[in-house]
Amino acid sequence: MRRFDPVCAGTYNVDDVRLSIAIVNWNTSSLLEACLNSIYRRAPGFGFEVIVVDNASADFDADAFRARFPDARFIQNDSNLGYAKGNNQAIEGSSGDYILLLNPDTEVTSGALERLVEFMESHSDAAAAGCRLVRPDGSVERSCRSFPDPAKVCFEFLGLSRLFPRSRVFGAYRMTWFGYDREIEVDQPMGSCLIISRKAIDEIGLIDEDFPIFFNEVDWLYRAKAGGWKVYFTPAAEVIHHGGASTKQLRRRMRKESHKSLAKFYEKHYRHRLFSPVYWLILAAIRVNELLDR
Repeated sequence: MRRFDPVCAGTYNVDDVRLSIAIVNWNTSSLLEACLNSIYRRAPGFGFEVIVVDNASADFDADAFRARFPDARFIQNDSNLGYAKGNNQAIEGSSGDYILLLNPDTEVTSGALERLVEFMESHSDAAAAGCRLVRPDGSVERSCRSFPDPAKVCFEFLGLSRLFPRSRVFGAYRMTWFGYDREIEVDQPMGSCLIISRKAIDEIGLIDEDFPIFFNEVDWLYRAKAGGWKVYFTPAAEVIHHGGASTKQLRRRMRKESHKSLAKFYEKHYRHRLFSPVYWLILAAIRVNELLDR
């Protein structure tokens, strides 16, 4: 099978699909075009596919995108079904051994796609891996966190992580002590660029759509690690991240949704594990933080 690269105006051989790239778009079509350009300009030497799910964007011209990127597959939703649902649509329609969840406000750098697949193939225990995310100015984004366990969240609310950023105890939630310069096992790399094993998806299941925008990848990674899989960060691959292009459009609503999703995460994973007063105290703290964040 041969595919045409609309950007490089060249051809490359495709055997079976090793990598499926899933992109969920909502009103970020100019960034989406730059993202797709970066993928096809730096196309890996193995078989891959790109699946774009558009959540009823006001700025999305489907015909123009199909003409510009004839090898990509586009799924158009009549309404905004959320990030989780959009990714599930792409995953269900994909065929790669690995699925890369990629935000439209990213651009892949040379060799990044190959290195991500190579990393997964050399780590058979990996459910997922995140890479080094850099801002357009070249600064490294702090893209890894621990799961929001009670003590870690408490230290965060009390500001101890800011007072003691080098502490692995007080800075545990946001991993403020980590330099993003080495491979490490982590809990939750940012979902802006997250490669997932097909085998892990088959075992763990799809993304929970009860978390439509936030904490959906956190929930999936939590389930994966509970099932015995590992999650990694690797600096070997680098991706440019412009950052929060969709969520910036509705800042106040997104902050509220983030707090709501954290509370839902606690209800799903911690309610029956914590002493009841501790559980309700944490939910109250999340609510107070939400009110203060308005």
